[in-house]
Amino acid sequence: MTCPHPLPGTAELHSVRPRPRSRLRRALQAGFFSLFVLAPLLDVFRYDLTQGHFVVFGRPWVLDMERIAQGSPAEALELMFWRALLPVLILVGGGLWVAWRYGRLYCGWLCPHFSVLEFINGLTRRAHGRPTVWERSRGDGDRRWWPAVALGALVFAVLWAWTLLSYLLPPARLFDHLVHWTFTPGEARFLIVATVLLALEFLFFRHLFCRYACAVGLFQSLAWMGNPRALEVRFDRSRAGLCKTCAEACDQACPMRLKPRGQKRRMFTCTQCTGCIDACDGVQNGRPLLHWRSEPWRNR
Repeated sequence: MTCPHPLPGTAELHSVRPRPRSRLRRALQAGFFSLFVLAPLLDVFRYDLTQGHFVVFGRPWVLDMERIAQGSPAEALELMFWRALLPVLILVGGGLWVAWRYGRLYCGWLCPHFSVLEFINGLTRRAHGRPTVWERSRGDGDRRWWPAVALGALVFAVLWAWTLLSYLLPPARLFDHLVHWTFTPGEARFLIVATVLLALEFLFFRHLFCRYACAVGLFQSLAWMGNPRALEVRFDRSRAGLCKTCAEACDQACPMRLKPRGQKRRMFTCTQCTGCIDACDGVQNGRPLLHWRSEPWRNR
């Protein structure tokens, strides 16, 4: 539904008061992002290329092929089940079940990439009046924010590149190479290439990557689409006339640049961030037309 009124400006969108659900989501995002960065440093989880095995809570996680070869078939099967099959089933099966029931909840509430996406979206909106450079500016942005956009993208790109490398190589060795500036050619190439690619992605392709290139998000969306009773953002069409007084606040609030009032198939990549619900709630003074629901609804 197209609204004849002007689109909300940057000031109006930033003035939307965070709801308790939004504050909880921000806290979870901050916590998971911290875990993402600190996990390899604290040996919570990483893969050590120098030793050829995973490290989980400071202990090596290996199949122990010698023990498998020397033991009985039953012992070998038991070891493979506990060390390989069960963790994969829990991670993949559990993740798909959550997605089937709740959609891309991981993306909107935990994913460290989506946290960066929303942060840089906010900076870009201040500089450009829109959250992405692919949307035409309305002239209400402040160009003085562009250095902050570039700096934010670069800082997060460096942090991500360093973190990804620390998942593969011993962090203590990397910090020693950083202090003495003695990176190996392979480490230097990885950091430079990853930083450049990530900076470009954070600057230009944030939501486009999530919508079209993220395999984790794709499988979550496919599982979600297969459940007609899954949690989703739904539009109360019986009160659609109230949208005439709104300037598409829900559309402008969506970090994935979707149309929240559309049908589920058009919301394929919805991350369940509920930004659209909060925006509608603010416009309609506590009686939003958008709701989080998981049961069939006739007005859908």
